[in-house]
Amino acid sequence: MVNHPLDPQASASSDEMPPKIKRPRSTTPPFREAADTPASPHKAKKLKLLASHSVASPFPDFPHPTPAEAAEMHALLASTHPDLAARPRRPSAANDSARTCGSVPNVLESLVGTILSQNTSSRNSTAAKRGLDAAFGRNNFAAVAEAKRADVVDAIRTGGLANKKAAVIQNILAEVHARHGQYSLQHLATAPEPDVKGKAKEGGSGSKVSDEEAMQELVSYDGVGPKTASCVLLFCLGRSSFPVDTHVFRLSRLLGWVPQKADRVTAQAHLDLTIPDGLKYGLHVLMVGHGRRCKGCKSSGGGKGECVLKKWLKERNGYKEEELGTKVDAAEEQVALGADMPTVKTEE
Repeated sequence: MVNHPLDPQASASSDEMPPKIKRPRSTTPPFREAADTPASPHKAKKLKLLASHSVASPFPDFPHPTPAEAAEMHALLASTHPDLAARPRRPSAANDSARTCGSVPNVLESLVGTILSQNTSSRNSTAAKRGLDAAFGRNNFAAVAEAKRADVVDAIRTGGLANKKAAVIQNILAEVHARHGQYSLQHLATAPEPDVKGKAKEGGSGSKVSDEEAMQELVSYDGVGPKTASCVLLFCLGRSSFPVDTHVFRLSRLLGWVPQKADRVTAQAHLDLTIPDGLKYGLHVLMVGHGRRCKGCKSSGGGKGECVLKKWLKERNGYKEEELGTKVDAAEEQVALGADMPTVKTEE
């Protein structure tokens, strides 16, 4: 996994934020499915949505977070939670792909583990992955793909939503084999070599896969949404990507980093463009960790009590305690209503 140094632009002044948030267009061709791949009612919508957000933010005039704000928040959370990994860690075969958000070298195992981790606790998803390995053998994808659906359901039952996840996993395995002739997505692990400016070189080997191409292929599988794909990019492939789960979404709303109309998909698209690459891994891990631990910024904790983010908002924006309580409630309500993708059903 590539260690991303902190972006030197992270300390830039907030006045330097451009009026329109855009990313340079990729020099690599867009992902194309095999001509005989059956069309999904949601697939075209997913890929169209992804393409529209890969270059320009869905909220191009929304000025937050600036690189300086992202860097400040990273520093604040890192000092508050020094035990959390703020720098990228290399994926290891010793990891459980469900418990670690896909931090394993095998890309297909990372994807399966991340699917198992959806909408459940770390303990339950870990047990589900162990059950799958015990029943069929670790990374014996052929056995999982060819098994009876009921046997896969039984193996992962502890993870919750077993019927749905078993169907998603088996369908993905079948489609991966149909496209590539084997149960493997390791071709996604070959990144283009960067040029002196850190951008992918033009005219490189055709086997090299850009971040954009990897994201496009992953979300093209039914049951895989932007968050799941982003986790595979970040934790398995070592790419610069910023997954937005419920904790990150809630805290982003609390901090005012996304507009009120944002849902998790558009929030991820916006934050992936606005947060400097060198901060994405650490800030994601720290926001998830803070979201799990801190009761002071949760409605379930009464929205009261100590919280470094609330203190930061008080000092920076002059909010009063009652105003912060309202913001905490509003952020949590939006998460509850937030459904991952309200117009395209992709993942739990």
